[in-house]
Amino acid sequence: MNIAILGAGGIGKAAARIIEKKKEVKIVATCDKRGYAIDEKGIKPRKIYSLGKNESVAKIGKSSSDAIGEIIKKSNVIEGILITLPNLPNEFIPSVAKRFLKNGYQGAFSDPLKRTQAMKIMFEMHTFFKKTKSTYITGTGATPGLLTAAAVLAAQSFIKVDNVDIFWGVGIANWEEYKGTIREDIAHLPGYTIKKAKSMTDEEVEALLDKTNGILKFHNMEHADDILLKKIGVVDRLNQVSVGGVMDTRHAKKPVTTTMTLTGKTFDGKTSSHKFMLGDETTMASNVLGPALGYLKRAIWLKENKIYGVFGSTEFMPMVVR
Repeated sequence: MNIAILGAGGIGKAAARIIEKKKEVKIVATCDKRGYAIDEKGIKPRKIYSLGKNESVAKIGKSSSDAIGEIIKKSNVIEGILITLPNLPNEFIPSVAKRFLKNGYQGAFSDPLKRTQAMKIMFEMHTFFKKTKSTYITGTGATPGLLTAAAVLAAQSFIKVDNVDIFWGVGIANWEEYKGTIREDIAHLPGYTIKKAKSMTDEEVEALLDKTNGILKFHNMEHADDILLKKIGVVDRLNQVSVGGVMDTRHAKKPVTTTMTLTGKTFDGKTSSHKFMLGDETTMASNVLGPALGYLKRAIWLKENKIYGVFGSTEFMPMVVR
């Protein structure tokens, strides 16, 4: 797979680390807000993940005030696009995908999009993607993504699903590794909005984390797991799905074990629960980007088989990227 990685922050760099271990994937383009790099023969992943926290992709490529535009010009060499950009505001990632299609790109996309409202915007573009013969799978991270797909499998044991509860734990040694992701999560806290989180300076984020000793706790998050599970019939109502979690921004160890618990009734009238747990040693990057790449491979496969449009991670199984 010849792919582009849009975004070279913590998530984008982690994607490069994973790809370095894979034989089936070659990075042919990448960018951040200050620069881009394109090489049809392949960009060595180490060049991307070795960039310092204040260094741009421009160091390994070229400077540009419109890096995405430069990649679009060369998009004929790209089979699939992994979007690891922070999605602030809700319209941002959908607008990036639309821009590729409006400029003639026909290909496949995967994203670890999280927010319900952002995903609704993506699904509104389904017809446009069909017309342009492109395929997009959204919500392909850990939640939604890995845990939501697990809920689909768990639901098979039940005639009726009562509720799905996702509670995650994330530990990172230094919040600056994942600035965009943490800002997105801050927007879920009481008293915060997407606009407010996006406008926060690094110093303001630091001050917030100082108040909480680096721990952020989330309840009833606006996560798109609900619409993905309702879309395919696992649940009937959005309020049957709840997502929360605990993030430690100062220690790599997870503060709690990540779990997905699905409770339902069997055909013989029994109430029971299936629980899916992620190993504490697996990092956020592993649980987000492994599935995102697997779903990108699936999106490429779907496009090759002339199945176009915008789909959620609950509609298909990811493929294994070797």
